[in-house]
Amino acid sequence: MDEARLRSLTPNVLAVLVRRGADFAAAEDAVQEALVEAVRVWPTAPPRDPKGWLITVAWRKFLDETRADTARRRREDLVDQEPAPGPAASRDDTLQLYFLCAHPSLTPSSAVALTLRAVGGLTTRQIARAYLVPEATMAQRISRAKRTVSGVRFDQPGDVATVLRVLYLVFNEGYSGDIDLAAEAIRLTRQLAAAIDHPEVSGLLALMLLHHARRATRNAPDGSLVPLAEQDRGRWDTASIAEGVAILQAALARDRLGEFQAQAAIAALHADAPTAEETDWGQIVEWYDELLRLTDSPVVRLNRAVAVGQADGPRAGLAALAELDGTLPRHTAVAAYLHERDGDLATAARLYAEAAHKASSLAERDHLTRQAARLNARGRG
Repeated sequence: MDEARLRSLTPNVLAVLVRRGADFAAAEDAVQEALVEAVRVWPTAPPRDPKGWLITVAWRKFLDETRADTARRRREDLVDQEPAPGPAASRDDTLQLYFLCAHPSLTPSSAVALTLRAVGGLTTRQIARAYLVPEATMAQRISRAKRTVSGVRFDQPGDVATVLRVLYLVFNEGYSGDIDLAAEAIRLTRQLAAAIDHPEVSGLLALMLLHHARRATRNAPDGSLVPLAEQDRGRWDTASIAEGVAILQAALARDRLGEFQAQAAIAALHADAPTAEETDWGQIVEWYDELLRLTDSPVVRLNRAVAVGQADGPRAGLAALAELDGTLPRHTAVAAYLHERDGDLATAARLYAEAAHKASSLAERDHLTRQAARLNARGRG
């Protein structure tokens, strides 16, 4: 059995059932039953049209369940709509499924879980392991999400921005358990890019590829974080960088700038620099200005302060930082870094230690603690 092939067919089969009138929860159950049947039958009797086979079996499973349901009389007319067996239509309904899974009535966590299940074709167990939660907890989350979107019909275009944010949330989960969510997000975004012509979809795909290209160098063998400036650029994935830059350039040429394109442009400038010292920080500041115009995000302002500190000196960076809310995540860590670059090692060491207590992850806490210890040792020396 080709598991990747099955997973690639799953969202389209599900979307076909939903388009024919099945509610989402019942359609998803029918597709899962069809997949089980495929695993049983295909090794000895592979179909000539796998997608058509899955649609036919899933639709019959749905109708069987419908007939047994208490609402059988209301849905009886669906029986007459069963198409004759034959090659499946070439229409791609996957895009509708993306919008359904990113419905505004869902919480971000539910939208992500439903996208991984319905579009990504992952099992509930795989998603639970990726999020380090019990399988029963994830099953309940997905069931609630399916109930929420059941009966939703699309009478107006879906919100591409919402879909992209869900995919970006998937990407940022990275790797845990036995599922590489970053790679899965790239796969799903490629699929979306093939289904819709939109520069921000291209921008997000470029951003993912450029970030993912540095993945192998982000952690030392002991698991500790390696800052961007200290990463071994010779180990970066040059093929992914080249692809990401090409996709980004094509998107920017359309002159419909969005936030993911701007973020990708910043990532491309980092990827293009042969060494950390040769990074074009002036251009990066300009791109952060564009990003601020698009989002006016406090997090973007914080990252811009770092870039200003690199382009115009640490005191300029500290001046930009002083304009921001001190309770922002990573604010203290950025202040520590800029004070260190300005030569104030005592203040930097104190701020690194303070930032370590506020860190949101063990790896970040350990990194900041080591930074404080390093500066304290230099001070004693």
